[in-house]
Amino acid sequence: MGRTLKIALFAAAPIVVFTAMIGVSRAFGAPERHGGYVQRLELPVAGREVGLPTVEGPADASRPLVVIDAGHGGHDPGAGDRTLEEKRLTLTLAQALRDRLLEAGGVRVAMTRDSDRYLLLEERSGIARRLNADLFISIHADSAELDAASGASIYTLSERGTSDTAARYAERENGANRVNGVLLEGRGDAVSAILVDLSQRESRAQAGAFAKLVLREGEGRLRFRPQPLQSAAFAVLKVPDLPSVLIETGYISNAGDADWLISDEGRGAFADVTAQAVRLYFARQSVR
Repeated sequence: MGRTLKIALFAAAPIVVFTAMIGVSRAFGAPERHGGYVQRLELPVAGREVGLPTVEGPADASRPLVVIDAGHGGHDPGAGDRTLEEKRLTLTLAQALRDRLLEAGGVRVAMTRDSDRYLLLEERSGIARRLNADLFISIHADSAELDAASGASIYTLSERGTSDTAARYAERENGANRVNGVLLEGRGDAVSAILVDLSQRESRAQAGAFAKLVLREGEGRLRFRPQPLQSAAFAVLKVPDLPSVLIETGYISNAGDADWLISDEGRGAFADVTAQAVRLYFARQSVR
């Protein structure tokens, strides 16, 4: 065998082996293996706004409106595992809070999702703003590698999140939007950013007041982590003219927290405490 032929056969060997592997894969079970690792997702259509949920409660539009957001959903399970997924836990807690608010009356309520569906972060707070909500509550469950981590925490928008968002929001919305009833159109990016920043700081202060009410009403009833009042630049908290909080109801990675949150007692305590804080918050707002 000539040297040239040997070199050609040596170079072709990997191609032959690779081609054979593909043939075997297609002939023996490739379709079955596909089912194990390929998942098809339905993504939102670009540029299309999601439909607004039903507003429940009094027909009087002057009554305050709370929008409750159950975190995660659809193909996004959040923390936990198949035995207890965050998306299912947050939905049951959100539904319990909604029911408690409607039972007491005087407050209108809407939920960003009332089923296992996926929403973008911007769509969640966007729903609240399009409904002209007076308070936005996003419900989640925390997770940590250490089982010792436990307890609920309440997040409001951080100072850094406030300043970082104002300029971007003003630039994006300057075309024809209002913030707290003030039309931004024609004011210029610098002035609009100042107006947005002032509005956002006021909303942040109101959200902080609500968070403190949850902490006060929950003393002795809810399990809080040390230093439960926290701030962060969560996307769902960045609407400039809407007081917004994110409640981490406990650690789904902690067996004690998880068992309590899925129990009737834990779910009821969360709904009672948060609903009472909502009523007190709006009572204070009405006398300002």
